[in-house]
Amino acid sequence: MAHFTFELAARCGRGRAGVFHTPHGDLHTPVFAPVGTQASVKAVTPDQLLSLGATLVLANAYHLYLRPGARAVTERGGLHAFMAWESPLLTDSGGFQVFSLADRSKVDDDGVTFHSHLDGSTHRFTPESVIALEEDLGADIIMVLDECAEPHDRAYNEQALRRTHAWAERCLRAKRRDDQALFGIVQGGIFADLRAQSAEHIASLGFPGIAIGGLSVGESKADMLAMLETIDPILPEDRPRYLMGVGSPEDLVEGVVRGVDLFDCVLPTRMARNHAALTRLGRLNLHNAAYAGDERPIDGGCDCYTCSTFTRAYLRHLIVAGEMLSATLLSIHNLRTLVSLAADLRAAVIAGSLDAFAAEFRAGYHKHLVEEE
Repeated sequence: MAHFTFELAARCGRGRAGVFHTPHGDLHTPVFAPVGTQASVKAVTPDQLLSLGATLVLANAYHLYLRPGARAVTERGGLHAFMAWESPLLTDSGGFQVFSLADRSKVDDDGVTFHSHLDGSTHRFTPESVIALEEDLGADIIMVLDECAEPHDRAYNEQALRRTHAWAERCLRAKRRDDQALFGIVQGGIFADLRAQSAEHIASLGFPGIAIGGLSVGESKADMLAMLETIDPILPEDRPRYLMGVGSPEDLVEGVVRGVDLFDCVLPTRMARNHAALTRLGRLNLHNAAYAGDERPIDGGCDCYTCSTFTRAYLRHLIVAGEMLSATLLSIHNLRTLVSLAADLRAAVIAGSLDAFAAEFRAGYHKHLVEEE
C-alpha cells in the first residue's frame, strides 16, 4: 500500500488535521467530497469543481454497475478518464443502496440479490464481485461491501454486524490492485457496544482507512454524535476516518470535533435543485418572494463565483423562471460553503482554536430555513 500514507499534521482536542497521500494527489483533511453518484456531480462541471476547491469526488459503484456498466468505463480508460476528473476519486460499494432499496433486495450470508431500480432485472453482489467491480472502475479509495441496518433494530444490527465483518475479511482477500486504498466500514446502528465491537474488529484488519457507515439514516443527531464519541478512542490514530453520507455544515463541525477526517453528502447539490442556499448562519429558500428585490449576494462572506457575480434577486428570477442555471449557481455556492468550511476547520485545528471555532459556529447557526440574517 505504498501509494497511500496518512500523516497527522496537528491535533486539537479530538480534532485532526492530516494529509492522505493518493496516486492522484494529496487530500488535506478534514475534507468534504461532493457526490457524483453517476460519475457526475449534478449540474456542476469538473472545471467548476476544481475552481471551488474540491479535491475529492465520490461516485457510486452500484449505480455505475447498472449504467453504463464497468466494461464501458474500463474501455474508456477508467473512471478518472471517463468523467475527466484527475484528482482523487472514491467509490461506495453499494451497501447503502441495498439498504435504501430494501424492497428490491434480499440479503444472505454470501451476499445480496437485488432488482435494478432502472428496469427490474435481477443482479447479485458478493464481497468478491464488488471488489472486482471497484477495481475495474479504478477509484483511488474503494469501500468494502457492508450491510447497513435500520439503526434502531438491535437484532437486525447484530446480524448485519456479523455479515459486515465477514464480508470485510472476504473483500481484503479478494483485493488485487495495490494502487487503491480499501476502507473497512464500521456498523452497529445506535448501539454503543456494537459500534465499539465493530470499530475494534475493523481496525484489527489493517485497512489503510476506516469508514463509519449506517449513520444519518434515520437516527437522531444526538445518537449519531454519541456513536462517533464511542468509536473515536477505539479507531487507530494513524488512519483516516470517513463519515459516510454526512455533510451538512453542522455535521462537519460536530464531526471534526469528534475526530472525523472525510465527509461526503448529496445535500449541497440536492438543496440547490430545491432552491435552497447553505450558509454558515443557516439556509435560505431563494424561491421566496422576499428575495425578488434583494441585491445582496447569497453570502457576503463567501468567495464563490455565484456570490461574487450574482444577486439573490437574479437567482430568484432564475428559479421562478425554471432556468437550469439556478441549480448550477446554487450548487457552486453550496459546495463552496462546505469545502471552505472543511478548510477552515483544518486551519482551526492547526491553530489550536477548534473549540472556539465550533462554539462561534454553533452560536450563529440555525438548522432550519432562515429568511434574514
